[in-house]
Amino acid sequence: MRDGPRFSISQISTFRASFAEDVSAYRGAGVEGLGIWELKIPEGGDAEVLEALEASGLASTNAVPLVPSLLPLPLMEGPGEPRERIEALCRSVHRLAPFRPEAVVCLTGPAGDLDSDRAWATVVAGLQTIAAEARATGLRIGLEPYSRHGGEDWTLVTTLPQAVELIDEAGVADVVGILFDVWHLWDEEGLEEHVAEHIARVAGVHVSDVREPTRSFADRLLPGEGVADVPRVLGALDRAGWEGFYDLEIFSDNGAFGNGFPDSLWDLPAEELARRGRESFLACWAERR
Repeated sequence: MRDGPRFSISQISTFRASFAEDVSAYRGAGVEGLGIWELKIPEGGDAEVLEALEASGLASTNAVPLVPSLLPLPLMEGPGEPRERIEALCRSVHRLAPFRPEAVVCLTGPAGDLDSDRAWATVVAGLQTIAAEARATGLRIGLEPYSRHGGEDWTLVTTLPQAVELIDEAGVADVVGILFDVWHLWDEEGLEEHVAEHIARVAGVHVSDVREPTRSFADRLLPGEGVADVPRVLGALDRAGWEGFYDLEIFSDNGAFGNGFPDSLWDLPAEELARRGRESFLACWAERR
């Protein structure tokens, strides 16, 4: 039995650093895993970064593809047609397969110009297509519910029960689980009960904290520095039996998404962010309840 939690860092947290710099910083901070962002894999550099990751001893946790949603995201670039996005996601599944991530993250995207029924049906069909590729490569997909605060720009599902409903309607529960993100789900009504009921569905966990007031979707804080009561959420996951990685995922806009916040965590050196992130998480873990 392990003495403590498994902690990893999603590469978006050190936005300005390269893949090699992330590996070095995370290892130096005593981190155990790395959540790949495909955008950090240089074109033609797959073999090189795979070798670096394997040599580092870091586990491969939650991988985020270049096109992370089935329906278009108005706040991010990418193809405008769901068919093209689904094809891109399938390509990413195959590209990421050699890295053996614990989960490949996927959002539904918002309905946009589609009516709600057609948007839902499009996502169901898209999940079925991606699930087939996941089965072929031996990977698991992590469907991520997005916060109900501003979720209309990102998602069709904002709670754990809604994500379960979507996965079950698509008939893909064998390879599609749920990516649990503290920033999105911390204030879900009945959260502890939902975690206990659906913990077997959880494919990965993202951790950060919530600023109040929040200035944008890319305005997250280190665990314990906001209003999300991260120790409470960690306690619910721990009691339910989660033994996988807790993957720090920090969005903190330094101008990349239109807001140059003067206190952006993305402006920190990767080594400092990794060290502070690990310390903040472990402090919350020690206080979990």
